[in-house]
Amino acid sequence: MSHTAHIPSHRKPRRNASKTAIRSGVAGGVLSTIALAGAAAPANAEPVTETIEMPTLTSGLAGSVAQSAAATQQVAVDLELRAQQDAAATHAAKVAKKAKAEADRKAEAKEKAAAAARAKAAEERASRSEERTTLAASSAGSSTPASYGTTQASGSAAAVLAFARAQVGDAYVLGSTGPNSWDCSSLVQAAYRQAGVDLPRTSQPQSTAGTQVSLDNLQPGDILYWGGAGSAYHVGIYSGGGKFIGAQNSGTGVVEKTLDWDPPSGAVRLL
Repeated sequence: MSHTAHIPSHRKPRRNASKTAIRSGVAGGVLSTIALAGAAAPANAEPVTETIEMPTLTSGLAGSVAQSAAATQQVAVDLELRAQQDAAATHAAKVAKKAKAEADRKAEAKEKAAAAARAKAAEERASRSEERTTLAASSAGSSTPASYGTTQASGSAAAVLAFARAQVGDAYVLGSTGPNSWDCSSLVQAAYRQAGVDLPRTSQPQSTAGTQVSLDNLQPGDILYWGGAGSAYHVGIYSGGGKFIGAQNSGTGVVEKTLDWDPPSGAVRLL
């Protein structure tokens, strides 16, 4: 046995013959191409120094920037417009709320005033009824003559009574002046206007508009009053035969009644 038999072989594996031939051919072709190029080039050829200009992007970039700026400005304008619209809507809502509150306040004040007027009217009616009851009670035992003076009307008194009697059955409404509803003094005023006499509107001055006469010497057309002269709270017209015509209250309206139904306090004569 050889003394090198135990040493592993370091030989390279043999290459495949076909692969070696292909690689040789490729290498040869490349070298041939380089050789031909070198032979074709002039010996004194200078290196190429030509500069190739690349297209500029400046114009396109400027356009994009301009469009972006315009878009940003439009967004800002839209936001400002929206803010103005929101502010206007808020202001309008505040104005509407204030107007509603003012309208509610006025309506409440009006209702309170109407309620106060109704309460006052009811109080006046109650007071009048109480005073009449008191007067009726105090005069129940009096010696007031049953005839109450003259019973026949003539001249201007007849015109006054004709008008007043034509309104019997109309409604009593405090403050009303006809033609279908009256209060006590407006009926007396309108009746006397038929005789060409212009009376004050309310019962207080009507109770002192003429000459004071006693209740036992009444004549048709005399003004009767309830309460004191100058402070009367009710008036009517003596119609003769111990009767009177008057717009009494909302329960009776305009009536013709006997004096003992609601005895008056006094009387004045104008005719």
